[in-house]
Amino acid sequence: MTKGSKTLAIVLLFVGLVLANYLATSIPARLDATAEKIYTLSPGTRALLAKITEPTTLDLYFSRGTSGQFVEYKNYAERVREMLGQYARASGGRIRLNVIDPEPDTPEEEKATAAGIEPQRLPGGTVFYFGLVATQADQQKVVPTLTPQREQFLEYDVSELIYGVGQTEKKKLGLITSLPLQGSPGMPMMGQQGEEGQYVVSEWQETYQIVPVEASATELPAGLDVLAVVHPENLTAKLQFSIDQFLLSGKPVFLAVDPSSAYFKRQGGQAAMFGGPQANVSSDLPVLLSAWGIAYDPQKIVGDSENAEEVELRDQSITRYPIWINLTQDSFNPKALPTAQLESALFIEAGSVSLKPGSDLTFTPLVETSPKAGELPAAAVQFAQPEDVARQLTPSGKRTIAAIVSGRFKTAFPDGAPRDPEPAGTAKKDDKAKPAAPEPSLKESKASSLLIIVADTDWLFDEYSVRKINFMGQAAAQPINDNLSFAANSLDYLAGSRDLISIRGKGNSVRPFTVVRRMEAEAAEKYKEKLTALEARINEVQGKLTELQGQKSEGGKLLASPEATRAIEDFQKQSAALRGERRAIRLSLRKGIDALENQLLVMNLLATPLLVCGFGLWYNRRRRG
Repeated sequence: MTKGSKTLAIVLLFVGLVLANYLATSIPARLDATAEKIYTLSPGTRALLAKITEPTTLDLYFSRGTSGQFVEYKNYAERVREMLGQYARASGGRIRLNVIDPEPDTPEEEKATAAGIEPQRLPGGTVFYFGLVATQADQQKVVPTLTPQREQFLEYDVSELIYGVGQTEKKKLGLITSLPLQGSPGMPMMGQQGEEGQYVVSEWQETYQIVPVEASATELPAGLDVLAVVHPENLTAKLQFSIDQFLLSGKPVFLAVDPSSAYFKRQGGQAAMFGGPQANVSSDLPVLLSAWGIAYDPQKIVGDSENAEEVELRDQSITRYPIWINLTQDSFNPKALPTAQLESALFIEAGSVSLKPGSDLTFTPLVETSPKAGELPAAAVQFAQPEDVARQLTPSGKRTIAAIVSGRFKTAFPDGAPRDPEPAGTAKKDDKAKPAAPEPSLKESKASSLLIIVADTDWLFDEYSVRKINFMGQAAAQPINDNLSFAANSLDYLAGSRDLISIRGKGNSVRPFTVVRRMEAEAAEKYKEKLTALEARINEVQGKLTELQGQKSEGGKLLASPEATRAIEDFQKQSAALRGERRAIRLSLRKGIDALENQLLVMNLLATPLLVCGFGLWYNRRRRG
């Protein structure tokens, strides 16, 4: 081949690459090879777009000149632009996309600020904008800041924005809770600071108008579309009757109870320090649940050795804590809308729920443990160390932490609304006087009623669901699992927003290493009995050593007979040997896992060079052949 031919070949190759890249970016068709199809619009999004009746405008504000200095933001902005282009194409012309660069001191910057786009700051102090505005008729909704940390919820955020701008009114969500989900003002005069609201409430407020209901109320407010009852305590009988009738009338209820609330356990510890009463850490609605045919024991905590979360002890060692349950995709019902797209969730000292024998309701598990789960008395684990809890747990099969219960419920108040007790000293009424006729009440569901019940409440707290970060001066919450998705999915399912369900929890970049977790659980189970016997022997030897060292003569001096000295030395050697054996066992727990990690490291390092070499050898043979 001549020199000119080689030059021409290189030029043609370069032109071909440019044309291929241009065609790849211009052709609307895309091939999505990701496991979760994060670059493909969900069926829920397409169904939502098909329901748009009014033209909708999406204005994407992105400061190319400043924020483009950061590769992370520049790449994410392109990702957002491409997805919004898919929305515009899938809408059949009902959505129009505008990409606007709000340069400093321009009408575009003023328009961005007026629409509610929040300025973000670079480390050098430069201001840039990156947000989205949806406009339909005279309605406008905004995502003030788009951040890469929330990429896994990008499609949901956009779809919710489009759905919300088409709604003239938010649905009303009644909220009954003894937990500070909406925050608390505190008591500054007594030195008590207020508490911030939990992020889950902010998520709910995007879609619903939240109507708080106090436990002392005697009835639910009128006009509620859906009801959420979270860790109920001291509800009046009349309020319980109102909840019962609300469900039987066909309106949906979300109920979260807890055998051991971590929040109230902390509050109880603080109260005990000041001599106050212990808080009631468990919650239950025994009258309602019993009548509805649901079995739940507020004194039993579920532990799961296979899905035990790793926690750090005071000595900075890591151990598995089976009553902190970190569940993966296999634990979620893939056919149920609230959990179909979920991949991970964390539950803290949860309970379990089931149907009572003989119930004709439909029970659909949403979240289940592994078969290596069992139950422990709540009192037995209150002050126990994680390692002690693991030794107490006896696996007895799967447990259901959350479920959908549907069908025709029976009332918990067959005699009608409970009457107010007569005040003391009230004169006796004439026996001949007829009592007032009770108001008519439902004895059974009019049609099929819908209830979602979860036997835990701690999963709703930010501590176990998000990581709060400060990115370039802006506060943001980065999800660490799908807890918030599950909370939002449940309300969307109950309130009827089916189109948004399939979008949540999509494309989680933090994928749990299930193989390693299974290996850890199997290793812990294998050495559990040996470690238990070894711990008992160490305690026995340590006890005898302490007893010998504590023997004193009348003068207060240690008895130092040759026999006692030899016994002390012998027990010290035994103790050291036993502790060494314990260290060896704990090291063996990690042996297989470390070997697997080394294999993966070698595979990752060699995979690309080997593939390139293999292709080169194949191509060379083909040319010569």
